[in-house]
Amino acid sequence: MNGDDASTAFTRWIDHESVAEAMVPIIGGLYRRNNVVTTIHGRRLPNRSATQILKLHRFARHLDGVELSPHAIFPVLHKLTTLDLGPAAIDVAELNRRFRAQHELDLDAFLRRELAEVVDGGLYAVPPTDVVLYGFGRIGRLVARILIGRAGGACGLRLRAVVVRGDDPGDLVRRASLLRRDSVHGPFDGRITVDVERDTITANGTVIQFIRASDPAHVDYAAHGIRDAIVVDNTGRWRDEAGLRQHLENDGIRRVLLTAPGKGGLPNIVHGINEDDIGDHPIVAAASCTTNAITPVLVAIDREFGVEHGHVETVHSFTNDQNLTDNYHRSSRRGRSAALNMVLAETGAATAVAKAYPRLAGKLTGNAIRVPTPDVSIAVLNLQLREPVGKEQLNAYLRSVSLRSALHRQVDYVDSPEIVSSDVLGARKAGVVDGLATIADGGRSVVVYVWYDNEYGYSRQVVRILETMTGVRIRTLPAPEYETRSVHTDVRVARVG
Repeated sequence: MNGDDASTAFTRWIDHESVAEAMVPIIGGLYRRNNVVTTIHGRRLPNRSATQILKLHRFARHLDGVELSPHAIFPVLHKLTTLDLGPAAIDVAELNRRFRAQHELDLDAFLRRELAEVVDGGLYAVPPTDVVLYGFGRIGRLVARILIGRAGGACGLRLRAVVVRGDDPGDLVRRASLLRRDSVHGPFDGRITVDVERDTITANGTVIQFIRASDPAHVDYAAHGIRDAIVVDNTGRWRDEAGLRQHLENDGIRRVLLTAPGKGGLPNIVHGINEDDIGDHPIVAAASCTTNAITPVLVAIDREFGVEHGHVETVHSFTNDQNLTDNYHRSSRRGRSAALNMVLAETGAATAVAKAYPRLAGKLTGNAIRVPTPDVSIAVLNLQLREPVGKEQLNAYLRSVSLRSALHRQVDYVDSPEIVSSDVLGARKAGVVDGLATIADGGRSVVVYVWYDNEYGYSRQVVRILETMTGVRIRTLPAPEYETRSVHTDVRVARVG
């Protein structure tokens, strides 16, 4: 690149950056005033920086081969502010594509047609559902971060309280510090203040009451004005209906969500696969991080090519249930130092897939190896399919699933030759297919590698279940234009995510 080309590239960047900076207050206003979540091909725009917004514009090239210009998107965003919209998730990139594909209507008339369901919907506050975190560990704090980040829009969830054991209000400062600083996920994005006298933490304006109790029966939610709440039990202390039903004996709690695999007859939900099973069940479980990562990919492959049988090998980061140094542990091998060893461990994820997707019952086996990394894991899916498939065809299908299907919130796809586990930190999808690692030679045996942030990606799935439990589902617009990919699939693949 010569000097003139370099100068042109930099000038173009500055121009695009200035447009993206002008988008930020428009995006924020739509989100906070109208409960409108704007997206670019399913990727949320609220609370992103100008640079992050431009990165999403570049992401659009995965769909139609060209980078999206912010000059094309800005007029769409600006026009949305004039339509008095009601709550919705609106894909501005898809609106722009459809607008430019037609020539009959001007932008105002076009948007009024495409968004007719919510135009002139007026300002509308989604009735919030109170959420209580029972426990404040790794998943609890990440769920708190996500809920706080969404508090200003159409999430329909309001974090009210955290229940912890112990009666020392002095530990509140330490708990606030753990929310503020995280060795894996970095600093909290915003401001946190602590009121030791009232036992509250205020994070970006969300006041979180800390309640101290040894068990669910000793929690006085009424004293804090909490009613009809969903409790998110992230302690793992109880995993069956009898244990978790203790929460429902309290007048302030209406439903319970367990952030671990449920035992017995509890519904194990993998959002994107079987969230319809939530129904009116008062207690549901969010399965495991590994089950959430592999099930959507397995379902997509099964519905397109048929899975006859397979083995899932998970290389998993160490967790709190292992010892840092060699010491007694009730489970085999987990007493050996997690920081120094690869540890062979059992996993029920392969069989748990069948609870969310019964068609794979009895077809999968699984095992796990715990490794000395603090977060991000990878699952190796070694599958025997009903139909033969080559690498290019399989990858093209999985990529389309990540971009255009009903599973686009669960499945991501990457084909970088340099990706490693740290690159997946903070991934919002349940699993990320590593396309370059795929093994498929045109026969019926394939190997697919799926990365996943076993903390953050899982926490995103937990919040999606919470949103479904509230019964508040905002419209996604414009309505997808579905394509039929195959007679074998009911994973609907649309032109947009």
